[in-house]
Amino acid sequence: MDYRAIALPIGRLLILIAGFMLIPATADLVAGNPDWVVFLASALMIACVGALTVAALAGRKFTYRSRETLLFVNAAWLAFSIAGAIPLYGSGLNISFADAFFEAASGLTTTGSTILTGLDNMPPGILLWRSLMQWIGGIGIVVIGIWLLPGLRVGGSQLFAIESSENASKPYGRIEPFLARLLILYAGLTLSCTLLYFLCGMTAFQAINHAMTTVSTGGYSTSDLSFGQFHNIAVYWVAIIFMCASSVPFLVLIRFFERKPLEDTSQIVYFLGTITVASFAVFLTLRSTNDGAPLALFTDSVFHVVSVVTTTGYATDDYLKWGPFFISMFFLLTFLGGCSGSTAGGFKMFRIAVLLNFIHTLLRRMIHPHRVVNTRYSGKPIGSSVIEGVLVFSILYAGTFAAFAAIYSLLGMDLETALSASITALANVGPGVGEIIGPAGNFQSLSDTAKWLLAIQMILGRLEIIAGIVILTPDFWMER
Repeated sequence: MDYRAIALPIGRLLILIAGFMLIPATADLVAGNPDWVVFLASALMIACVGALTVAALAGRKFTYRSRETLLFVNAAWLAFSIAGAIPLYGSGLNISFADAFFEAASGLTTTGSTILTGLDNMPPGILLWRSLMQWIGGIGIVVIGIWLLPGLRVGGSQLFAIESSENASKPYGRIEPFLARLLILYAGLTLSCTLLYFLCGMTAFQAINHAMTTVSTGGYSTSDLSFGQFHNIAVYWVAIIFMCASSVPFLVLIRFFERKPLEDTSQIVYFLGTITVASFAVFLTLRSTNDGAPLALFTDSVFHVVSVVTTTGYATDDYLKWGPFFISMFFLLTFLGGCSGSTAGGFKMFRIAVLLNFIHTLLRRMIHPHRVVNTRYSGKPIGSSVIEGVLVFSILYAGTFAAFAAIYSLLGMDLETALSASITALANVGPGVGEIIGPAGNFQSLSDTAKWLLAIQMILGRLEIIAGIVILTPDFWMER
């Protein structure tokens, strides 16, 4: 294992991180908030560490094997979470480093869980930094690094595949042209969302922050009430549209705008079908128990279903107070996710589609044992390696969820909170169920040990579990 090959790009990324910190520093300086000094000092310190690392290793050529690639991706997310926590810890929030790390990891992994209260009166720099971390985390730290830092382009397709759950194919011959289109699309969605939010009544600051956390499917807001601060149906539908758009494969969106044939649309059908069925189930049940205006009830139903399935985590109301059916429904929806190759987390629709098709194949083989029946996806046969990968991921997903839930129970959480905390961290959703970590609560009251474990679980979920677990195996560290 050549650790220098990992340290060099980490150093370059730290310089990049420091540059992003100048944005909230400027916001606080303009607002007259003293935290601008904290952001500036944090940027200088992190930039110095990065610059010294680069200076010590610059000019050398390194070989990036699969082990270096996997360790780098894990180290990048951990390093960025620590770096992102530094200004939060040094600011006027007066929080512990465990809280700061939890908030930063939640932001970067686009989970959206928070330990902060009083967001309505919080300095602009802190709010902007939280939103900016989610926006960066949504597109991916490594994706930005591959595009901006030439040193990371070695094995770029492997890095992108590990971080984004997208396959390592090169639709444009090389990885750089695809990433250029990806960044343009991401920026275009963000700008469009910002403009529509502003036109629908948000202030410019609110529109910028919420556009970044909508397109990244992160869910951080500028208010403790989340989207409940906006009593505006138009704002809710803008959020619904962009949460959905950001949860379909970005390659499909790129091909759509380039007017090229669309591929891999099966998981989009599953995604939209799930949202449609769940939204109508919630709406019809809510309508039977509530005398509110049908349009408002339908909007609330669709908004919360989309928010949970896309792993964004916004809320307009404490939907857990609607009744037991809704608690069960939203808890089950937490186990789902968006499409692969998008900013959404969770159990991706591609895997659900493959599993359902594989089950269908097994049933057909039982009925016709002598007939050759292949598992298909999007009309094409699926290789056994793909099916094995999905099955292994499913087992690890369930096992990781159960193991962490058991640990949280041992730390004193009640069963409902432990189960909900585990899946909301692993799926990068944000709010859970129950009085403590539900949409009307936060994670502040949990122990520091629980917060550290939840933060690690968020990063593990963002790395699609396997990329995080593989570095814990003895074979990974043994030289052959």
